[in-house]
Amino acid sequence: MDRNGILPGLRVALVHDWLTGMRGGEKVLEELCGLLPEAPIHTLFHFPGSVSTEIESHPIRTSFLQNAPRLRRSYRSYLPLFPLAIEQFELSDFDLVLSTSHCVAKGARARPGARHVCYCHTPMRYAWDQRDAYFPARDGAVDRVRHRVLDALQRWDVRASSRVDAFVANSTFVRDRIRRYYDRDAVVVAPPVDVDYFQPDPAADDGDQRRRRGTPFALMVAALAPYKKVDEAIEACRRLDLELRIVGDGPERQRLESMAGRGIQLLGPVSGHELRGLYRTAACFVQPGVEDFGMAAVEALACGCPVVAVGHGGVLDIVEDGIDGLLYPEIDGAEGLKRCIDKALRMHFNILNLRNRASRFSRGRFRERMRSVLAKILED
Repeated sequence: MDRNGILPGLRVALVHDWLTGMRGGEKVLEELCGLLPEAPIHTLFHFPGSVSTEIESHPIRTSFLQNAPRLRRSYRSYLPLFPLAIEQFELSDFDLVLSTSHCVAKGARARPGARHVCYCHTPMRYAWDQRDAYFPARDGAVDRVRHRVLDALQRWDVRASSRVDAFVANSTFVRDRIRRYYDRDAVVVAPPVDVDYFQPDPAADDGDQRRRRGTPFALMVAALAPYKKVDEAIEACRRLDLELRIVGDGPERQRLESMAGRGIQLLGPVSGHELRGLYRTAACFVQPGVEDFGMAAVEALACGCPVVAVGHGGVLDIVEDGIDGLLYPEIDGAEGLKRCIDKALRMHFNILNLRNRASRFSRGRFRERMRSVLAKILED
C-alpha cells in the first residue's frame, strides 16, 4: 500500500459535485480523503470553512463557477452550466479518477487509458423520477423552459454515464436506479456512519430508556425539501397528539412552520452533541420520504432508537420490518406513518439489537469495503 492508500504509484484525482456543507455525500468524500491523503479534489465550487478539516486539507480545484455572481445565495440557478463546468477539469495527469456524484461529477473526463470509478449517491433526482417533487407542474413560460433544460440535462446524464468504467452504488435501491437509467451494473458499498460517536446513553440498559424520560416524542432529521415529505410526518403526529421534533433546514421551512401547530418543533440545524441526545431520547425516528440510503436512520439505530419509515428505497438495506422498526407502504402516506408510529410506541425494541444492526455501516467497514472494491476494479 503506497502513500495514496490504494495501489503503488497510482495518481488519483477526486471529483465531487460541490462543497457547501457536510451532508451525506461529504461524509463519503471525507472517508475517501482519508484513504487518499494526497489526492486533489476537483469540484464545481467550494465555500471555504463549510466542510471538514480532513477535506479542506486537500488541494481543492474549482471550476469557473467559483466566481459566479451571488453564488452562495443561488448556486442552484447555475444548474444548466454544471455539465460544461465539470467537463472542463484537466485530469490528464491522473491514472484514476474517483468521482462521488449525485449530480454531474460522474461527467468528468478521464484521460484515455485512465480509469474512472464513480461512487454514485443517486442519478440526479430532479432530472429523473422526482422532477415533479422538486418542481410542481405549472403552466408558464419559466416552467416550460425549466423542463426543457431538465430534458437536456437528462440526455447529458446518460451520455456522461458512459465515461464511467465502474459504478459503486450507496444502496441496492440506487443500484437498481443505475440499471434503469444508465443500463449499467454497480457494486453496492453502503456509506460510512460514525457509529463510534452515535451510541446509546451509557446509563441505559438493554431496554427502551426513552419511555422513562418525560413526554414521548418522534424525531425527524432531514433537509426541508418537498420529496422528504415532512408534511406527512407533521400530519401523522398531529393525529396521534404526539410531539414531533424536526432537525434540518431548507426551502420548505417557511411553509412547514405555517402548518406546524402545537407540539411540532422545527429545530433547524443542531450540533452533533444535540443530535445524539435527540436520538437517545426519541420514542422513534420517522422517515416518510423515500431515501437513496438514509444515514440518519442508521445514526438513530446506533443510538438505540427504532425507525418508522416508508418501506421503499435505501431503508430496505437498513431496517428489518418488525425487528429494527416498522415499515409501511408508500401509498398509505400519513395514515400509514400514523399507524406504524402508534404501534411502535407500544412495542419493545432491544437497544443492543438496534446497535448491532447499525454497526454494519461503520466507517471502518466502509474503508475496508472501498479498498477491496477499488483494488478489484483496478486489477481487472
